[in-house]
Amino acid sequence: MAKEEMPSTSKDFEELQRKLSLLIESIQNNSKMVAFLKSPVGQCLDRHPFVGLASLVFVAVSAVPVGFFLLLVVLTSLAAFVGVIVLEGLVIFVGGLSLLCVLCGLGFVSLAVSGTIVVSYMVVSSLVNYWFSPSGHLEDIGSLSDAHLPNVLGKAPPCLREGCE
Repeated sequence: MAKEEMPSTSKDFEELQRKLSLLIESIQNNSKMVAFLKSPVGQCLDRHPFVGLASLVFVAVSAVPVGFFLLLVVLTSLAAFVGVIVLEGLVIFVGGLSLLCVLCGLGFVSLAVSGTIVVSYMVVSSLVNYWFSPSGHLEDIGSLSDAHLPNVLGKAPPCLREGCE
């Protein structure tokens, strides 16, 4: 049984060798491959086949890690972009909230200051009108009896009522 498999294995190897030879021949006869082999890089690879094979293996093996790295770069960039937007939104929210609190505080302070100014104005205005009004002050003083008026410098107060002497 082992002897019967030997010729078939040999025939399979011969078939595989023939197909591989046809593939190599079709690649070598390709016009783009001929142009590449005539270039300086192609001539260098033709003179140093091990360097060409090592370069091909290196590119094939490094494609997966390079792809993962580029994917990581893209995902990190997207995450940073989203993070910056979220962080910027958070900063704007906190700043806006702080501004709102400061403006509310300033509103209450301005109400208190303006209320104080209005009350002060009304009090001062009333006092000025009371002290410097010729009719109102004198009538109030004239309605008082002479006993209630102060005695300034030992003199009796002048008579402020009409008809008094």
